Amino acid sequence: MPKVKVETFIEDFTRELEQNNVAIFAGAGLSVPTGVVDWKGLLKPLAKELDLDIDREHDLVRVAQYHVNHHGRSKSDLTEAILNGFARRGTAITENHKILARLPIQTYWTTNYDACIEDALKQSGKVPDVKHTIQQMLTTLHGRDAVVYKMHGDYLDASNAVLCKEDYETFHLKRGEFLTALAGDLLSKMFLFIGFSFSDPNLDYVLGRLHSRYGEHQRKHYCLVKSEIANADDQPGEFEYRKAKQDLFIRDLERYNIRAVMVDSYDQITEILRAVESRHKSKTVFVSGAAHEYGTRWPAQEATNFVHSLGMGLIAKDYKIVTGLGLGIGSTVVDGALTQIYHVQRRNLTDQLVIRPFPQSPQGQQTWHVYRQDMLDFAGIAIYMFGNKLAGNPPALQRSNGMVDEFDIAHAKGIKVLPLGFTEFVARDLYDRVKANFTQFYPSATAKFQSMFNLLGDSSRSLQDQLTTTFEALAELQKI
Repeated sequence: MPKVKVETFIEDFTRELEQNNVAIFAGAGLSVPTGVVDWKGLLKPLAKELDLDIDREHDLVRVAQYHVNHHGRSKSDLTEAILNGFARRGTAITENHKILARLPIQTYWTTNYDACIEDALKQSGKVPDVKHTIQQMLTTLHGRDAVVYKMHGDYLDASNAVLCKEDYETFHLKRGEFLTALAGDLLSKMFLFIGFSFSDPNLDYVLGRLHSRYGEHQRKHYCLVKSEIANADDQPGEFEYRKAKQDLFIRDLERYNIRAVMVDSYDQITEILRAVESRHKSKTVFVSGAAHEYGTRWPAQEATNFVHSLGMGLIAKDYKIVTGLGLGIGSTVVDGALTQIYHVQRRNLTDQLVIRPFPQSPQGQQTWHVYRQDMLDFAGIAIYMFGNKLAGNPPALQRSNGMVDEFDIAHAKGIKVLPLGFTEFVARDLYDRVKANFTQFYPSATAKFQSMFNLLGDSSRSLQDQLTTTFEALAELQKI
């Protein structure tokens, strides 16, 4: 059967994600856990008016059409049901919405009327360009971070939403631009279908046309499918029937090169999305450090050469760097990164380096904790080195407490921390703290990583040896 292992999907999807080459197609299943009413809930009172039992009906679009017909082609009751059904519940956002919004995804498609996707994007600090009408398709929101195509409309504009069978039949005439745009995205991006049943005739129309034209050369896509399970009240043969029907459905998706990733529960979908986010972030390293002095073990020039080489090496090994330009460290890391980006690999600066200088005004300094939290949202691994500053009156060498704050924030967010204890100062304190609680910080650590970690606390080793061990430890951290 054309089913894909979860790990295979995570690797493949993350790889395309890093190339800004993925899109999401969200169905009702993504929003149902938020408490947003589903179609059956919306149509239940309308079906009752028609003397129909909504629990016995499967073609809900046709039921909606029956109600429109019953009222002389008026959709007013239907549109009010949509508007009030969603307005009463407001917009709740699931963990799945939050993860998808945090990922570098620029294209979202949905048949849902709710605002969960765009609200999740806004909460993550992004600007969504929402398109639920043809007129919106003709404009571009400047500074947008993502486009959200709501091909069936929006609950706040329910009178123009796709609701009944007639709306679907005339979709290609009244909203055909959505089909054209969707076809283009299906040709150029890897889609993840989530919470979607593939019962929508408009998507069938697009997939069918692409299949008839491109056949076996269609782009690969994925969908998350919950495996059928036996129920306590099943009659003999019922589970086997559902299982056989699901297998046929999965096989049919293969015609469109849509590959099924099977999950045992809806909670597992969240676990998979978290794994994708973790895998994606594992290539982004937050560099924390400050140094007015570099200690007595090495000359200052040798120490800064180490930091410079670390910046160059991270870029050379395809890591992305996030830094706040800590005194004596951040600028040197950035210099090394820029040397690799511009003079060696000729790469795009924005793809490899995120620089967030700390605001220095008294008002700005009050926001440093929140500022650090924002920076660390980008990272999957955080490195800590040195950790001292000149402050006070008269000036004296002091601990860099900002590094401790950055360490605590990172650990709370589940970011993998790597203090380079051999650089001493605050980094040594953090290293000792991790070493004393090693299994708490690295519950899945391998013996190989533990050996590397021990070496990173040895101040007698050369900086070149420690540089090599740092990169080896980073590579091992990505696996655990």
